[in-house]
This record gives sequence, C-alpha cells and structure tokens, in this order.
Amino acid sequence: MLLYKYFVVHKPFNVLSQFTTQDGKNTLKDFFDVPVNVYPVGRLDYDSEGLLILTDDKFLNDYLLNPLHKHEREYWVQVEGNITSEAIDQLIKGVTININGKMYDTKQCFAERISQPAGINERNPPIRYRKNIPESWLRLILTEGKNRQVRKMTAKVGFPTLRLIRYRIEKITITDLLPGEMKILSHTELYNLLQIKKDNPYVKINDRLWQGGTNGK
Repeated sequence: MLLYKYFVVHKPFNVLSQFTTQDGKNTLKDFFDVPVNVYPVGRLDYDSEGLLILTDDKFLNDYLLNPLHKHEREYWVQVEGNITSEAIDQLIKGVTININGKMYDTKQCFAERISQPAGINERNPPIRYRKNIPESWLRLILTEGKNRQVRKMTAKVGFPTLRLIRYRIEKITITDLLPGEMKILSHTELYNLLQIKKDNPYVKINDRLWQGGTNGK
C-alpha cells in the first residue's frame, strides 16, 4: 500500500523553497534528501528561514493553502529600531500593505515584543548591523500568508525586518531542528499537530484515499 510521506524541515537562510536550480542559488535539494514526488507546502522566501512541510500529500497542500482553512503561523522577527508599543498595536489591529499592486488590509493578529529567542544561532551570513541603531525581536502569529506579508507589515509601521524565522505552524515547530535539519512524521502525527479534525469532510475524503493506497491519484 502506498503511503503519503511527511517531512518537517528547517530551511536555512538564502535557500529557495524548491528543488529545481535557479540562477545558481541554493535550493532544498542541496540540504534535504527526499523522494522525487515530495514538494514543499507553500513557501518561505529566499531570505527567510524556518519551518517548511514537505509532502506528496496533495490534499494536505490544498487544505493548508486554502484561505478558508485558517491555521496559525508563528514568526520570530528581528526588526531594525527600538519598536514602540504604538507600532505593535498597529500590527495587531491590521495595516494596509501592497499585494500584487492592490492595497490589502491585513487581518488582526497577535504581536508582542520578545527577547532574542533562546537557541537562535547567528545567521550565516550574519546580519549587517548599522552602527548606533538598535534592533528588536517580535513574536507574530498570523492566520494568513500573503506574499512577503510580515516584511511589508513591519516596514509599514516603520521598523524594517532584518531577519525572519517561521517557528511554528499550529503545533508543529522547529524546536530541536537546526538549519538544514529534517524530521519525518507519520500521517497521524502530522494531522494531529496541525489540528485538522477527523470529522472534517475534507479530511474524511483524504483519509479514505490514504488508507486505500491511491496516493490521491
């Protein structure tokens, strides 16, 4: 019986969220050895780091990318400047950003200032700091994922992003995963951590296909 495969990876900085080479840049293929039919669910920008899910489960991919099925994405964000309470309040309430040439009002989210997260190694290559300009760390939790949304949000309130790490999707995290490392999860483990309910009609269809070994084809 064919079974879907699920991998949780910590994408390093300056790596494309794809397996095909482009312009000589590093890709997932340079770090992760997975079967040929496995692809990332969604993406992280080339200059962002952190959690990616790799799978050949097309139903999971469609589910997580469908904006109707909201799920939490937690980011650790280093910004330039000593961010203010007013700026954080603006992020929480939502700001207007440009998405593909159209103005978009971001949904309410969770935002708070934090100390530098424990276990975060210096980025390779390191961030080029500007002398006499402080930096801050934020914890942002969104339920949407527009193109370069976090960077556009922090820039909108006057504090450009220096470093962006996706730490969590629902209950899946990169805890204990260094950049370039990977772990394998089972179908049940992954769906439980994503808090996708078994009574969801969408999941029932997926489960029948998965148990029957059709691999969604």
